[in-house]
Amino acid sequence: MQESCPSVKNILLLDSEGKRVAVKYYADDWPTHAAKLAFEKSVFTKTQKTNARTEAEITMFDGYIIVYKFVQDLHFFITGGDNENELILATVLQGIFDAVGLILRNNVEKRAALENLDLILLCLDEIVDGGIILETESSVIAGKTASDGMDGMASLSEQVISLTLAKPYILKYFYRNKYNKYI
Repeated sequence: MQESCPSVKNILLLDSEGKRVAVKYYADDWPTHAAKLAFEKSVFTKTQKTNARTEAEITMFDGYIIVYKFVQDLHFFITGGDNENELILATVLQGIFDAVGLILRNNVEKRAALENLDLILLCLDEIVDGGIILETESSVIAGKTASDGMDGMASLSEQVISLTLAKPYILKYFYRNKYNKYI
């Protein structure tokens, strides 16, 4: 028996019509864009009539284990191979679900997700990398995502503060050198 690290085939975040909001594929099981869209549509069609609003649901579809949960107009899906542990996939789903809730300040809906798509994609990257599960603790994921999203802004604000503090010295140097020519 060969042991392996638990892995994820894809993470899908679809709207209430089955359209993409954010998706990440980690396996070559769907080699073309058309194959990916067809898979997403099939999964959405199979699960849309279920009531996965309070707890995650698990289904077997087309040889894959799919764990999913719905909130407002967003549908969260985690796909694993047929030999993956459903509880691990459910833990990944709950981690994503809770982290997105923290990032969106519990306003988990399509509009807020699209407005913060960069943070949601960072969140997915913090959870799974190349199909390997890295983290499932939502507060850790949201914290890393928020700090990664803020790095660019923090350095810009630091630059502004540095320039503001340096301005008198720059002006003093400029005027001193300019008027020294005439003395």
